[in-house]
Amino acid sequence: MSAREEEPSSDKKLEQNKQEKPFSFIGMVVTTGFAGGILWSLISYICYMFSFTKLEPNIILEPWAAGNWKDSWLGIVISIMAYGLISIGAALVYYATLRKLTSMWVGAGYGIALMLAVFLVLNPLFPSMKALTDTDYNTLITAACIYILYGVFIGYSISYEENELRHQNEKEEGVSH
Repeated sequence: MSAREEEPSSDKKLEQNKQEKPFSFIGMVVTTGFAGGILWSLISYICYMFSFTKLEPNIILEPWAAGNWKDSWLGIVISIMAYGLISIGAALVYYATLRKLTSMWVGAGYGIALMLAVFLVLNPLFPSMKALTDTDYNTLITAACIYILYGVFIGYSISYEENELRHQNEKEEGVSH
């Protein structure tokens, strides 16, 4: 028997029998929030590039950053990353309040609530952002679609994982009894 055909060492057997530690639920929420923020802000930027909306993604930098760099590619990249970070907060709010609700419509409603919060409450922070009543229909419809899809993405991802975790715990409790 050659060295390659020998039985695996006990170290290799132990390594094979180890199960991967599951990703914590909060870690999944944070990852989902960050990924959702980046994904949907990129889609929003593409919508801006094709003139579906007049809201540039770098509008988020207006209150805090000075200079023309905001309008360059660096401003766009930093804005998209900022949306990812802010989205973590939105995902955590969803986790804390709505995670047990499994309907897609809950996520859509959450997206609409976020849009209304941005357009009605946070509007004064962004000088180039028009009031909700002064915004053109293309921008409003595009923003509504993006916010709804963002809400469904965040909501369904978190609710699905919550439901899977609940079923897994019920299955483990059934085995232990």
